Amino acid sequence: MSSWKRDAASGLIVVIPVVVTLYIIYWVFGNLAGLALAATGIGNPYLAVVLSLVVFVLVVFAVGYLMRTAVGRFLEDQLDEVINHVPGLRIIYNASKMAVETALNGTEEFQKPVKVEPWEGMRMTAFRTGQRATDGREVVFIPTSPNITTGFVVEIDQDDIIETGETAEDALTRVLSAGFGTNERGDVERYVDEDALAERDDEPNSEPSDA
Repeated sequence: MSSWKRDAASGLIVVIPVVVTLYIIYWVFGNLAGLALAATGIGNPYLAVVLSLVVFVLVVFAVGYLMRTAVGRFLEDQLDEVINHVPGLRIIYNASKMAVETALNGTEEFQKPVKVEPWEGMRMTAFRTGQRATDGREVVFIPTSPNITTGFVVEIDQDDIIETGETAEDALTRVLSAGFGTNERGDVERYVDEDALAERDDEPNSEPSDA
């Protein structure tokens, strides 16, 4: 590849993610400012956003304090019961609630990546959820790439789970980059190379010896 192509590729790798990130920030701020202006009636969008964020934080802490009391837990139970009687809405409510609980209070098991072998000779990256099925099988989540918010929930025997020794960051980097991304330490490459080396050492030497 010529030097100008390498320079262009290197520049695009840096510039495009920055532009996309700035656009997303601009889009989020624009929508948030529109909602804040409509809710507060303040003409200054920046002041409206700041005021809305302050009110939101105060509401979060107030509700959190209330949840520590018996009254708060009772109100939460009543809210869950009402929403769970509404078809369609209960799915969105329970899914979003579970996602927030997992993100904020996720266990260490969920952060531990593993590999599963759904078909012989093919491995897939999965994450422990810390849950078990009624028959004792472990529940793991297999994310899709590059969108890790979707995937498959699989019940699998403990003996069929392959430990990798990777961190969640290593596994997520590989999944988000569709297999192209690696970390600086090269943990993924070392794992794959050692595994392939072990399999190669187990094979008999078929090369003829020199006479």
